[in-house]
Amino acid sequence: LLTGDVLVASAFLTYIGPFTKPYRDNLMHQWIKYLKTSVKGGEGFPISPDANPLTIVSTEAEQAGWRSNSLPDDPVSTENGAIVSNSARWPLMIDPQLQGIKWVKQKESHPDRNLQIVRLGQNDLLRKLERQLENGYTMFVENIGESIDAVLSPVVQRAFIRRGKKMYIKLGDTEVEFHKDFRLFFHTKLSNPHYPPEIQAECTLINFTVTAAGLEDQLLSLTV
Repeated sequence: LLTGDVLVASAFLTYIGPFTKPYRDNLMHQWIKYLKTSVKGGEGFPISPDANPLTIVSTEAEQAGWRSNSLPDDPVSTENGAIVSNSARWPLMIDPQLQGIKWVKQKESHPDRNLQIVRLGQNDLLRKLERQLENGYTMFVENIGESIDAVLSPVVQRAFIRRGKKMYIKLGDTEVEFHKDFRLFFHTKLSNPHYPPEIQAECTLINFTVTAAGLEDQLLSLTV
């Protein structure tokens, strides 16, 4: 059953992020129904009866760790935590209520991560980015609009230059060695941004917007 479970989990990480909970649930229902009934001439695909992407890409201990770092305890936030933690592409968080940014800041606040929070257009942006890339630290770009500065394109696109066992990224006229532990996060306070296809293809959009139902779940969790 592993093949179908991993296929659903991969689709979940890749496509679910931008949507609110009702659309996420509908997509998951459609995908699982299709795999069970429409593949191989109706024979069905090997998949668990109760396939749940969250149990495949995360553990209860990891989810508890996210909550201890201020991630709200509701289903959408937990799904968002799983996507941020497992996505191969850099996360771009749609976060008007600033819950996602609070979680990431706390999660990456360990001294070993040397978290740097910057904004596009900042004078020392490239200098900080070079240091984070070389040392495998975390950079958080907050409050972006509906575009990403072209100077960051090589990093966003993962335009690596491989030389032997090392990888480099060209920033302007400088080649910077890429450390495998480097992490990059983007954040916007816009509630309904429209990003061009290239950004949607190169980043993982994750919708942290709190709906009325999500707020009810959070309040219920706090009350319990």
